[in-house]
Amino acid sequence: MPIVNRTIVMIHPGSLGDVLLAVPAMVRLRTGFPNHLMALCAEDRVASLLFECGIVDAWVSVQGRHGAELFAGPDMVTGQVRIWLESCDLAIAWMEDLDGKLNETLKAVGARKAIVRSPFSMEIGAIHQRDRFLETINETPFGDIEAIRLAVPESFLHLGQASLDATGIPIGQPLAVIHPGSGSPHKCVAPEVLAAAIDAMQGAGVTPVVLEGPADRKPVERLLRSCRESPILLKGLDLHTVAGILAQADLYVGQDSGITHLAGLMGVRMVALFGPTDPVRWAPCGANVSVIQGAPCFCRSWEEVSRCEEKPCLTIQQDGLVTCCLAHLKAGQAPKRIPSVSLVTDYPVC
Repeated sequence: MPIVNRTIVMIHPGSLGDVLLAVPAMVRLRTGFPNHLMALCAEDRVASLLFECGIVDAWVSVQGRHGAELFAGPDMVTGQVRIWLESCDLAIAWMEDLDGKLNETLKAVGARKAIVRSPFSMEIGAIHQRDRFLETINETPFGDIEAIRLAVPESFLHLGQASLDATGIPIGQPLAVIHPGSGSPHKCVAPEVLAAAIDAMQGAGVTPVVLEGPADRKPVERLLRSCRESPILLKGLDLHTVAGILAQADLYVGQDSGITHLAGLMGVRMVALFGPTDPVRWAPCGANVSVIQGAPCFCRSWEEVSRCEEKPCLTIQQDGLVTCCLAHLKAGQAPKRIPSVSLVTDYPVC
């Protein structure tokens, strides 16, 4: 890689899914500054993932000392972040800065230009969250012809394959990955709904694999109790291995979660289940993405969502999910392509 004297610094304190939604904006920045080093300050797992996938050139953790120093004033910024900012032509922080101190710090350390703007700002007009990140940097959404691809490196594929091999799944067996968790239990469908899809896949000769992340123990336990035949369970995997498994999946089924956004960005054929969050704003996009939602959610706040007991927005018909999953598996019988996704503005809904 050639020596780069100037940098673009991006700061994103959000969770996995939120950072992945900013990938199109990162790619647009690279297009606009092809000779700059693209540096990211974000959560460890996703920052490392985007570095290994070539989206950024360098990263530090927003959760550690570097992140804290950015909010302590220009004299407190040290180490790698200071080096980046001293040669920075543009610094972007996707967050609120009500008192303007972060903006001042970025410029005082050396950034020639700074944009500190939250994608949740009421002043932003774009609808989909991906496009809202683009609007924060004054860029327009990607058109239908343009494509963003998150192609995982070979090392991820080896990690994923080793994890699958350890379960004894025969090579060439159709594989479906199910992620029953999300960032909130209020976004999860009833376990019986997912269990019906798993039962149907097993009957069709497909091997379902359930992913359990650090916060997924309870929804996974409920799902396994609802299945007639226990599916393979993989838990405690790092994000690189998860990406390697997703790259080899014939179908992904999941809730509104960071892993769902990862699968969508990789172009995995998927069925995404939505409830209180609006799929028009939050769903992964692409020709191979189907979104299923119950009744529209009319809760006006997350507090109302948490108090809602019936949750009609999560009332998804088992037969509808089963039909959609089997249709995707049948359509995906052709040879698989390199994992990729076209980030377009609409998506098919089952």
